[in-house]
Amino acid sequence: MIGELNASHLGVAAPPGGATPVTGKLGLRFDPEEYARSGRLRIAEILPLGPVALTPEARVGDFVVSVNGRTLDRTTNIDELLQHTIGKRLSLTVSPAPDGSNPKEIAVRPVNLTTEKGLLYRSWVETQRARVATLSGGRLGYAHMPDMSAQSLEQFFVDLDAENHSRDGVVIDVRNNNGGFVNVYAIDVLARRSYFDMTLRGSSSRVPARSVLGQRALERPTILLANQHSLSDAEDFTEGYRFLKLGKVVGEPTSGWIIYTWNTPLVDGSILRLPRTRITATDGSDMERRPRPVDIPVSRALGEDAEGRDSQIESAVRELLAQIGRQTSQQ
Repeated sequence: MIGELNASHLGVAAPPGGATPVTGKLGLRFDPEEYARSGRLRIAEILPLGPVALTPEARVGDFVVSVNGRTLDRTTNIDELLQHTIGKRLSLTVSPAPDGSNPKEIAVRPVNLTTEKGLLYRSWVETQRARVATLSGGRLGYAHMPDMSAQSLEQFFVDLDAENHSRDGVVIDVRNNNGGFVNVYAIDVLARRSYFDMTLRGSSSRVPARSVLGQRALERPTILLANQHSLSDAEDFTEGYRFLKLGKVVGEPTSGWIIYTWNTPLVDGSILRLPRTRITATDGSDMERRPRPVDIPVSRALGEDAEGRDSQIESAVRELLAQIGRQTSQQ
């Protein structure tokens, strides 16, 4: 039936509940080449604010040699040793040398998988922000929305307020955004424009009125990044961005999953998602199964992450800087 309906967002889910994750996470990433070669766990990355990051003793390049006194070898499953450790005190032994010499014992409290995923995501965002700053010589800011939830909208506001008002322009990123319901509120921040300025007595600085009066408005040139994994409400956002002519869209056409569905409970407790609201563009065309287009098509090559590159961001930075340059020359 679902296949014949051929609409996005459809699916059947098991009844709510199920097993609760019990495996603790340390906020570490290990070197896969070292593990394949020797079976040793060499720390390749320490996630900021993760359990191990809160202890000053561990360093990238160290080896984890034991967990709660249990020595690790090629046959050890570290996840097994971390079961039922979430929030509990755990002893790790790390060493700067492969043979385990000069060991240091550190105490940590592992977190759950959801918390670690959040730390990993924020680390990724900071990497992209730093990349945009480097490529633009510090002129451009960056903000990413992982979904269109109320929580992500609040973080979007924080990211724009904290740093990006001081930039000449901002790269907005909705790649890998799995949708939600707040696209109109996010669009408003980018679309609002002040029509007069205000100057405080004794000051020589003119400030756009909307900011003085407490209404969020970025009022900077922007460019939008989207890809084939921008879904649902992220596609509505992309449509609004293009329709309102807020800037150019760089990357790949979106997924084409643009329909509203509701949960329908079945007698066994499972959940069936069925279409309920059709979405059309202002010209009346159906948006479901019709990906939102981009202005500057850029597909990332395989292996770019390993090379420390992002061709979509590189293209977006070049285009936005050129746009700002054209605006400046016309003034």
